[in-house]
Amino acid sequence: MSRDLMKRLAVFLLAATLSVGLSVPAQAQYHTTPKSAKAQAKADRKAAKKQQKAMKKAAKAQRKAQRKMVKQDKKNTHLPSHY
Repeated sequence: MSRDLMKRLAVFLLAATLSVGLSVPAQAQYHTTPKSAKAQAKADRKAAKKQQKAMKKAAKAQRKAQRKMVKQDKKNTHLPSHY
């Protein structure tokens, strides 16, 4: 039962992370418009880096939640220790 719940949580978190990450275009994160092509390229790189950092943070949170669920699952398994 709890493994099924863990899988559902992992899929939900992954789907939520991807949908948020992909729904906001990289250029829409900036309020100012660059004046030159060089400034635009720099802004694009910065936006991509920011996006990658956010995705990495969400993936780390997902791994942490999964580890926590596994630990809780092991804790709740009531098997005799003398077997």
